[in-house]
Amino acid sequence: MFKIHKKSVQFGRATLTMETGRIARQADGAVLVTMGETIVLVTATADKEPRPGMDFFPLGVHYQEKTWAAGRIPGGFIKRETRPSEKEILTSRLIDRPLRPLFPKGYYLDTQVVATVISYDGDNPADIAAMVGASAALSISGLPFDGPIAGARVGFIDGQYVINPTPEEMVGSRLDLVVAGTADAVTMVESEVDFLTEQQMLDAVMAGFNAYQPVVAAIRELAAECGKPRMLVEEPHVDAHLLESVRERFTGEIRRAYEVTDKLQRQNVMNALKKTAVEAFGGADKNHAGDVRTIMKKLESDVIRSQILEEGKRIDGRSLTQVRPIACEVGILPRVHGTALFTRGETQALATVTLGSGRDEQIVESLDGEFRDRFYLNYTFPPYSVGETGRLGAPGRREIGHGKLATRALVAVLPSKEEFPYTIRVTSEITESNGSSSMATVCGSVLAMMDAGVPLKSSVAGIAMGLVKEGDRFAVLSDIIGDEDHFGDMDFKVAGNAEGITALQMDIKIMGINREIMDVALRQARDGRLHILEEMKKGISVSRTELSPYAPRIFTIKIHPDKIRDVIGSGGKVIRSITEETGCQIDIEDDGSISISAVNGESAALAESIIRRIVSDVETGQVYEGKVVRVTDFGAFVNILPNKDGLVHISQLSSKRVAKVTDVVKEGDVVKVKVLDIDRQGRIKLTMKEIAES
Repeated sequence: MFKIHKKSVQFGRATLTMETGRIARQADGAVLVTMGETIVLVTATADKEPRPGMDFFPLGVHYQEKTWAAGRIPGGFIKRETRPSEKEILTSRLIDRPLRPLFPKGYYLDTQVVATVISYDGDNPADIAAMVGASAALSISGLPFDGPIAGARVGFIDGQYVINPTPEEMVGSRLDLVVAGTADAVTMVESEVDFLTEQQMLDAVMAGFNAYQPVVAAIRELAAECGKPRMLVEEPHVDAHLLESVRERFTGEIRRAYEVTDKLQRQNVMNALKKTAVEAFGGADKNHAGDVRTIMKKLESDVIRSQILEEGKRIDGRSLTQVRPIACEVGILPRVHGTALFTRGETQALATVTLGSGRDEQIVESLDGEFRDRFYLNYTFPPYSVGETGRLGAPGRREIGHGKLATRALVAVLPSKEEFPYTIRVTSEITESNGSSSMATVCGSVLAMMDAGVPLKSSVAGIAMGLVKEGDRFAVLSDIIGDEDHFGDMDFKVAGNAEGITALQMDIKIMGINREIMDVALRQARDGRLHILEEMKKGISVSRTELSPYAPRIFTIKIHPDKIRDVIGSGGKVIRSITEETGCQIDIEDDGSISISAVNGESAALAESIIRRIVSDVETGQVYEGKVVRVTDFGAFVNILPNKDGLVHISQLSSKRVAKVTDVVKEGDVVKVKVLDIDRQGRIKLTMKEIAES
């Protein structure tokens, strides 16, 4: 019934097995990838005909985690998987990026890759298995995929590079890097780093590149055994005479248009040129309008790339290594806990910081279980930032991806919870954009956190690098603008400081780059970010020592875990009363750590005093001031500490003879008492007589 094909290969410390022919046989390509007991089903499917008018490649990659794969039930009210989590979106992008450049021009069929985690063992990475599966499914599908590719995760643990480390091992790793590419070159890198040097990062990338080579070879063998015939795709044909006519007429004008340094003005000039070209060469019925627009786009690319390679001349007149002018302002919004406006050329980020308590931590659900984040960064890219109208609402994949990149760049410099017990929310509103808004977000976020008084370990900056490559000639560009990204061959983002790198992301639009180009880009990026760091110091150089008057004050104390129940009280009665009396927010950890959050210090001090009284032990011989809570014939019960009442026997109320207890005290009276004794049952004996005698 089944015609099953399998390939197995050693991959890091696990055996990776790819199987096809048993599940999802109606997809164009379907592969089951197994690493340990982690299993991912990946399918690749394409429509039979392109959508009318389609002139781009509509690829959709969807990575999805089924909670049942780890023996879990989804949290929340709806007990089923619903919208994709942030991790699923980020992993979908991670898989998409190395695949997309490997489809030929002219291929416009809707193509969908679906990777479903159906078993997860907690040790072997499902995202890497999904990436390998996507490459394998496409390679056997018959779709025009110029792969295969593969990917590997690289950790840096105790000075050694580790391939596909477990989550437990990653806790001690200074590097979380995913590298992907073909047998010949690297095409994608994504990483979070704890200040490794450029040389260490380069070695890490090459370690991953070498590690996934056997997987690429195994996918090729699988495709050779059972792959479908490759679909033929005709590259878009452009009439040679039309191309030459448009080139002769408009090349000079395009060159002059790209002497305009202002982005919007340049776009207006180019739009007018394209309109003129369509009117002149599109034909009476405009049948050739699409061809003319394609030609104009090619001429734009030719002009930009030739000027860079042959003249070292960039669109805005800068040298290849020059960074655009930078302006840094902080504290511009009075009620916000921390703010910064970072402007680099025509890219601008308004960054804000909001400080909160433990209750504001982000609760995240994953296949590994539930965890909490005390630092999160939200990136927003409104359409007005590029002078356009568009959709507003929930963040898209791009916004989530850019926000995560900036987050990775900042994690290494954040203070520990013990050093700074606040939840930190950073937002980056991109108010202008012309290249590398994610790196502007890194810079703006650092400035805003310093303005908020977050004691960062150091300042970091980010920069985006570009590449123009023709044959053996290449030029690496520092701080690229939008057109250089669009018409270039690489988007290479690096964040860090003089000590090393904290994040690196690389996407290649050509078949890949070699070690030499990466080395040049890393060294050039270091020079660029050091320049940006010096400019950032002009805005603020160290974190403020005082928080905003509108920020909460958080105090932490530690009690014995056995005392937690006393602070909470029956049904939460005690902690609710403290909150109502002081107006503070109180969070208690299982280890006895208590966080007290208040708008002012006096309220927090009062709450701390109450808690310390609750957890303190009654001492024999100690004098307390307490409230009479109950009167009986034989004495009065006095509350000397929260949940701690003692008895003043009628004989201990006064040095004189007392006929009735109410002759001396009544319920509600505040009196001073001394502890005489605490018996084995914990009953407290008090006296007022000794205090009166003294």
